[in-house]
Parts: sequence; C-alpha cells; structure tokens
Amino acid sequence: MKEMKKNNNVYYISLVVVFAIVLWGILSPEGFGSAANGLFNFLVDKFSWLYLLSMFLFVAFALALAFSRFGSVKLGPDDCKPEYSNVSWFGMLFGSGMGIGLVFWGVAEPLYHYLAPLGAEGGTAEAANFAIKQSFFHWGFHAWANYSVIGLALAYMQFRKGKPGLISSIFIPLLGEERIKGPIGQGIDILAIFATVAGVATSLGLGTLQINSGLNFLFGIPATTIVQISIIAIITVVYIWTAVSGIEKGIKLLSDINLIAAAIILVGSILIGPTVKMINALTNGFGMYVTGFIRDSFHIEAFGDNSWIGGWTIFYWAWWIAWAPFVGMFIARISKGRTIKEFVMGVIIAPSIASFIWFAVFGALGINLGTEVAAEATKVTETAFFVVMKHYPLGNIISMVAVFLLCTFFITSANSATFVLGMMSSNGELNPSNGKKILWGLVQALLASALLLAGGLKTLQIGSIAAAFPFAIVMILACVSLYKILLEDEKNKVKDPSAN
Repeated sequence: MKEMKKNNNVYYISLVVVFAIVLWGILSPEGFGSAANGLFNFLVDKFSWLYLLSMFLFVAFALALAFSRFGSVKLGPDDCKPEYSNVSWFGMLFGSGMGIGLVFWGVAEPLYHYLAPLGAEGGTAEAANFAIKQSFFHWGFHAWANYSVIGLALAYMQFRKGKPGLISSIFIPLLGEERIKGPIGQGIDILAIFATVAGVATSLGLGTLQINSGLNFLFGIPATTIVQISIIAIITVVYIWTAVSGIEKGIKLLSDINLIAAAIILVGSILIGPTVKMINALTNGFGMYVTGFIRDSFHIEAFGDNSWIGGWTIFYWAWWIAWAPFVGMFIARISKGRTIKEFVMGVIIAPSIASFIWFAVFGALGINLGTEVAAEATKVTETAFFVVMKHYPLGNIISMVAVFLLCTFFITSANSATFVLGMMSSNGELNPSNGKKILWGLVQALLASALLLAGGLKTLQIGSIAAAFPFAIVMILACVSLYKILLEDEKNKVKDPSAN
C-alpha cells in the first residue's frame, strides 16, 4: 500500500504541476514569458560555467568508465543478451535523442554560424569552417554523453540491481532506499516528468510548424492554425497507437523506417550536392572539432561578451540536460544485456559520427550556395532546409522525403516519451498500462496545441530549460552514485564470486 501511495503521489502531483504551468502559459503568456526568460537569463549570466563543467564531466566520466575495468560489466545478469539488434537499438536511441532536430537544424544552424560566426567575418572561408566545426560541437559527444550518464546509471540499477525504472532509483546508493521512497525521491521523479512533458510538447509544437512550412513550401497547403492543429491531431493518434503497441511492434518498427528514410535523404543529398566539399567539410570539421575540443568545452569569456555563447552553446547544453531524464530513461529501457563499454560506444560515439556526417553534408549544401541564399534560408528557420533544396536537382523529391521523415521522427520521439512517462508515473513499471500511456500522450498533444494557440511554444522551451537546471546537479550526483555502486559490487564479488 505504501508503494501504491507513492505511485499515485507522483502521478497526480505531476499532472497538477503540468496543468498549472499550461494554464499560466495560456492565461498570461506575457507574464509566463517574462518569468521564464528572466530565470533563464539569470542562469546563463551566473551559471554558464556550471553548464560547461557539467557537460565536459559527463563526456570524461562516460568514456573513462567504458575503458576502465568496469567496461565489461553487463547491464543485467552476467548471462543476459541484448534484446534488440545493433541496428534497431541505434535507430531507437537516435530517433528518441535528436532525430527531428537534425532535420530542423541540419541546414539552418551551419548557415546561421556562416553568416554570423564567433570571432570571424561572416561569409568567409573561415566562417564556413567555424560553422561546420561548431555544429559538430553542439550535436556531438557532449549531447550524447549527457544522455548516457542517466541511461547508464538507470540501466545498471534497473537491470543489474532490480530497482524500479525511475530517475530516483539512481540515488539509492547515495541516499538509501527508504529516503528515495520519501519526498526527495518523489521530487526528483516529478521534476523528471515535468522536464519530459514540457520538452516533448515544445518539440511537438515546433516540429508541427516545420511540417506545415514544408507542406506550404512544397504543395501550397496554407500555414494556418487549423492546419497545425490537424497535424498535431493526426500525429497524436499515430504516436499513441504505436506507444500502446509497445516497443517491439510500434517504436522499433518506426525507428527502422526512420533510419531508411534518413539514409535516403543523406545519400540523395551527397549525390546531388558538392560531394567533394562535403567530404572536405567532414574531414576538416572533425579535425577542428577534435583539436579544439578542450578549448571549446571550457570557452567562456571572463571579461568579454558572452551573448553568442549564451545564445548557442549554453542554450544547447541546457536543452540537452532538460531532455536527459526522458532520453536517458528510454535508452536504459532498450539497453538491457549490453556491457558498459558497448553502451557508451553505442550511445556516444555512433550517434555523434552520424551527426557529424549529417551536418557536413547539409552544411556544405547550404554554404555552397553563398551568402545570399544563406540569408534567405535563415529568415525562417522552419523552411531553411526547403529553401536550400530548391536550388538543387531533385531537391523537391528530397524535400518530400524530409517532410515524411519529420513526421516519423516526431512520432518516434513522442511515442518514446509517452512510454517513458507511463513508466515514470507507474513506479518504473517496464510495461506501463495503456491507460496511462494514452493519458500522457493526450496531455502532450493538448499542451502543444494550447501553447501553439497562445504563442508560447518558445517560451515553454525556455521555461523547461530553466526548470531543468537542477538536473545538472542531479546528473553529477548520478555519476558519483553509479561509481559508488560499481565499487561496492566489485568488493562484494571478490568476497562472494557467485554474486551478480
């Protein structure tokens, strides 16, 4: 009975918190926006250093653990095997982690940096090199290491130690099981649920704008609120259906489709675009990324202007942290049977390489057209991809596949989140009830629709990022907790070789 009470507390309090935030955003968008922006600006001004240190720590910790004596430790019993093939596993973690963002920013971000680089003149070869390198930096090892910290700690506690699939379970080695069942554990889980709902609802709304923009650009379908709400409704039906179908039937199938569609767009773009420039961009960009990794990881001006760093790097680091509870939980759920080394290599190295290739290809496509097209493309971020593609042969066909990919990536992120929210509000149940999955699916859709109507999507994004700030501390402690339990289990295994 005590366990059930905790379940209901987290479930109901989370719903109340989410609806209270939504109501505030709808009834007083200006007040909500002012509070969210004020809090975020304060955090950027006072704590940029903490974001930078935290994200570098996550990279260092994950890689050090993978190549340490703990790298061969299984996320589960010693004799268990991975549930999914490497391809399906990669597809699911990539789709849930940032799939939609690659389509949204793949062309746009390099062009923004090309026109307005940090410390260089826009539109030059130096600016182009900076644009590719910085895109690699924002979408590379840091982002995925951030996800891996939560995912690894949770998978270990869940499958190796048999604890509930909740963010709070990660802290049992530090705080003890009884404290985690109390207000501290519930508070962590409620914060994780809010960050997940707000983050996914924001992405659902922003992605809807891009799908609508793409349909308008390609087929003349009007960019209106009615069309956008219709897109959300259709996508909602599909992602709830796939979430209810479960991981094997719904989420895995869509993730495999995502990989195929993304490969078609990527290969097609390489064939129609400046192929040699793309290869050179990848080679040079990766070299600049690696050689500048330490410098860029800690780059903050002590006496100068940090507006560029705050608006780009710190914003990204905060956004990845806001997404960490959801993506980390989902990655943990699909990673049973992997070793720690396999997990880290699969979650950090493989997706980062895919991101590098993506940004090299689409960054080169955009930059190759010069500053005039770059300026046109960046007027509206949602249409940047389509504006660039119209200048290439078969660009319309690739754009159509991209709209399809936007939809499937969306559905993958949303159904993964729906599944995870069901777990979070069911004491970590690996297969939560369909009722809870349907409810959370509807909550995300209603939240996105309401804030779209109130013009508060960007504001909610800022708000969720600001509210997720404590998760930077939570994730540092997660590293400490995981290392503590690994050391304890190692000692126990020496004392009792038959222990798991």
